[in-house]
Amino acid sequence: MRIRKVVALGATLSLAAVLSACSSGSSSAGGSQTVNWWTWDDKQAAAYKVCATDFEKANPGTTVKISQYAVDDYFTKLTAGFVAGNAPDAFQNSVQFFQAYATQHQLLAMDDFIAKDKFDMSRFSVGVDAWKFTDGKQYALPLDWAAAALYYDQDALTKAGYTKEKLDSLKWNPDDGGDFGKLIAHLTIDEKGHRGDEKGFDKAHVKTFGFGQIAAKDFIGQTTWSPFVSSTGWRLGDKQSWPTVFNYGDPRFIKTMKWVRSLTDKGFAPKIGEFTSSVSDVDLLSSHKVALEMGGSWEASTFAKIPGIKAGIAAPPYGPDGTTRAVMSNSNGNNIWAGTKNPDLAWKWVSYMGSEACQSKASLTGTFFPSIPASMDASAKALSAQGVDLTVFTDMLKNKVLYPSPVYGNGAAVQDAMNPIFEAYFAGQKDDSVFTGMQEQSKTLLAKN
Repeated sequence: MRIRKVVALGATLSLAAVLSACSSGSSSAGGSQTVNWWTWDDKQAAAYKVCATDFEKANPGTTVKISQYAVDDYFTKLTAGFVAGNAPDAFQNSVQFFQAYATQHQLLAMDDFIAKDKFDMSRFSVGVDAWKFTDGKQYALPLDWAAAALYYDQDALTKAGYTKEKLDSLKWNPDDGGDFGKLIAHLTIDEKGHRGDEKGFDKAHVKTFGFGQIAAKDFIGQTTWSPFVSSTGWRLGDKQSWPTVFNYGDPRFIKTMKWVRSLTDKGFAPKIGEFTSSVSDVDLLSSHKVALEMGGSWEASTFAKIPGIKAGIAAPPYGPDGTTRAVMSNSNGNNIWAGTKNPDLAWKWVSYMGSEACQSKASLTGTFFPSIPASMDASAKALSAQGVDLTVFTDMLKNKVLYPSPVYGNGAAVQDAMNPIFEAYFAGQKDDSVFTGMQEQSKTLLAKN
């Protein structure tokens, strides 16, 4: 799942501080053992309780304690736990913090456990390499995967004269938006009923925007502009793992950002601040304030259950060459804390979470996508019976539309530096020249540990 807001690290860590502290991550008394696991995702916290029950039955005397904290507090609490010596035995982590935690020796390498148990890493469809550090060691098992897709109001699409088949065939380019840009204009309707491509359209009084909040404040744009610019062949970093620069100065990127801003200038998409931050993608579609938007895979089951609206799911449009789709896919990881008192038990729990038996049960809610293909198929089948079609996402996986999100260092600092600049650009406060400076700034930030 995407982290919508990531907080900066709240404390400076040192290995000496951790070693001098007394760990309370796991406990044992009278033969009983407890393994603590943390997550920021309330849905995964609930889902993995099923696995915890099975794990406890298979391991008498063992208790799995699952704790969930809001993402705004999660990483601050985790960091404080490292310093105090009472961090959880294992925890869900984002690649944004991988480099920092690994450099500070807070993560336990899993290679010896993997070799001892002959644990088959090929079972995972995505995310394995994302959790290999610069020392070549494996520090996490993939926990899930996520991607972006188009969600739309089927009634609005039909009234605009489009079918799902037509939507699936549309092409986009950064110059004028191509066929897809024409669709966005036609889906936009002002308060008097004029469409965005019709005479008399009033961009100052829009009732329904053709596209959602694509002018993102974040520096990755996973569920906004990333699928568009990625279809041109552009990638965020100069290399997949541990990039030295973010390619914001690339002409393909700059042209795409100009196109994104043109949508808000024309009234076809909402400007930053048009809606409060508490309004979700699902809220916007259900209120008819937007007809089409990019959203995360983790939202699929929620979109499908909007009362009174039949929401469809489609892949992002083809790129300028008419044949390329490219969607970034991230994978959260399951780490073991280096300070755990019981690394063997922590590994036993984490490796069970990385089994088909566990993931197939936990993912039946469809609120997250499991990393194991067989479990993903089980999830898709279960959701299909509930009227939720995940074919778009399973096809992305099978047709190699997905590419892995980059693994980079100094994530919190990069976010703090870049997000305000993106926000200022899309608010019209900065021009295109800002991107060259952002690219140079990224070199400095990525070079720091």
